[in-house]
Amino acid sequence: MNVVIIGCGVVGAAIAYQLSQVKGLNITVFDQNQPAQASTGAALGVLMGVISHKIKGKAWQMRQESIKRYETLIPELEGITGRKIPCNRQGIVMLLSEDSEHPLASGVEAMTEWEQLREVRKSQGWQLAVWDKDKLQKFCPQINHPTIIGAVYSPQDRQLNPTALTLALVDAAQRNGVKFKFGVTVNNKQAPSSQIIQISPNVSEQLKSIETSEGTVNADWFIVAAGLGSTALTTQLNRKVHIRPVLGQALYLSLGRVLGNPDFQPVITGNDIHLVPMGSGDYWVGATVEFPNDADEISAKKELLESLQKQAIAFCPDLAAAKVVRTWSGLRPRPENRPAPVIDKLSGFSNVVLATGHYRNGVLLAPATALAVQNMIISQGS
Repeated sequence: MNVVIIGCGVVGAAIAYQLSQVKGLNITVFDQNQPAQASTGAALGVLMGVISHKIKGKAWQMRQESIKRYETLIPELEGITGRKIPCNRQGIVMLLSEDSEHPLASGVEAMTEWEQLREVRKSQGWQLAVWDKDKLQKFCPQINHPTIIGAVYSPQDRQLNPTALTLALVDAAQRNGVKFKFGVTVNNKQAPSSQIIQISPNVSEQLKSIETSEGTVNADWFIVAAGLGSTALTTQLNRKVHIRPVLGQALYLSLGRVLGNPDFQPVITGNDIHLVPMGSGDYWVGATVEFPNDADEISAKKELLESLQKQAIAFCPDLAAAKVVRTWSGLRPRPENRPAPVIDKLSGFSNVVLATGHYRNGVLLAPATALAVQNMIISQGS
């Protein structure tokens, strides 16, 4: 079977690698950019799985599947490609404060709720620790704010470099025979609309081909993993799936020394702000959440980035001495009027699969998404 994947962020690359291990598939990946350029390149790679408050259903199942898979996937890819995928294995510390906006992280009653979650996770085979203020001070002495009442520690959650991961997935998939075509536009806008989509007249509505800047491409399956580009692609098929941009900004800070305990450098998150250690006294702080106007236009607000820095300094005062080395902003794909992500067949088509709109969880959910797409294709093909 010929399979076309549109989009080569972390999700598209994970699908390509997953499918490359299935015999009898001829896979081609198209992206108008180089890999990991859009939302993936603007991700901090914080994998909040076990520490998520999802405890059942598909949302938890996908998180659990992905966290498990990453434990084998990273060494597997490093072994195949010889590439290093930076990964922080020291877990995530979530600060609990009296006035947090997190649904489970505010007030003293939050301690009880987290203790209940700890027991649920224990029954599911995962670890969580609930720390009081003294224990937090012992492990993370750099944290100091009067409203902080303790923390939750998730030792099995991870943080990794999304760009390095994506490039390793591409490299490994190529070694398995996947063809990657970068700098190629799908649904070339210069083509008359009558030529863009060719649907066979049979009842099952199969998409036969797509138009690209390199010409017409025929395939048995089309997988749309194009993030924000998915809206235009599905509109071409008269089945618009509206994916809206949500902007995030982050700061790269250099302190010149390691915060707290040099031997314990987990990701620390408080009030939806992540402090991500990068080694040698450097830290990412992110990210803002900025929504678009009705026309899906959005521009980075400087005052929100400044507020982000102030909030990070508030719970970790030593950051006041850090230098801002650089800033970035990037767009995350959020589905309109439906939960994220969208992993399903496109309405009306038997051979067009959507794997898009992961919002802020693209890196976290990439392995489980790849498996779900494989199951869709294999179950129908068998």
